[in-house]
Amino acid sequence: METSSARHDELEHNLAKVRRRIADAARAAGRTPEDVHLVVVTKTYPASDVVALADLGVTDVGENRHPEAARKREESGAAGAALTWHFVGGLQTNKAAAVARYADVVHSVDRPRLVDALDRGAQAAGRRLGALVQVNLEGHDDDPQGRAGASAEEVLALADRIDATDALTLQGVMAVAPLGADPDDAFARLAEIAAQVAAAHPGATAISAGMSGDLEAAVRHGATHVRIGRSVLGERPLLG
Repeated sequence: METSSARHDELEHNLAKVRRRIADAARAAGRTPEDVHLVVVTKTYPASDVVALADLGVTDVGENRHPEAARKREESGAAGAALTWHFVGGLQTNKAAAVARYADVVHSVDRPRLVDALDRGAQAAGRRLGALVQVNLEGHDDDPQGRAGASAEEVLALADRIDATDALTLQGVMAVAPLGADPDDAFARLAEIAAQVAAAHPGATAISAGMSGDLEAAVRHGATHVRIGRSVLGERPLLG
């Protein structure tokens, strides 16, 4: 699977810029740049981009949709097999078992039924699966325009449920900053919730937060994983 030299150069240039942003943000926050992991979200981009990213030193990629994610992991061959695959999108319970067969980490665990379905799927596949509790920072569960995720009051119980499973490993929390809101306020709240989870489950220290437009704010408030698509890969292809 070949990538044109122009595309390879574009990805290399964009990656360098994003890595500088992460490093600058980490140093400004008094943190070590190596403590912030870059997850490149490859949704809608071809498997050839995944192969090129692996060649450029990327270790983690993210996908939002099944079965696109499964197909892309297969198509990217040995390069894809060496990567850590993060499922970062909303996940229907009836697709959980399929996702558990190829994802390494699921960031969007937001309800008990999904915990149970992922656990069953991972057990059936003979795998362990990392899991993060997705937190709704908007607080409007009945708002159809609101973000997905568990309410702040539900997070600890959901974390306990993940920790009690046989095949899931609780890694921490994930959130998306509310549209139009100050990301600093949102990520400060997420940091508080993350601290509560880590106090109850000392191994669950991951904070997945920050995208192309707000990664600096996320890093400022302790993000350990930033999920970047557009700033690395460019504008998303138009879907027919």
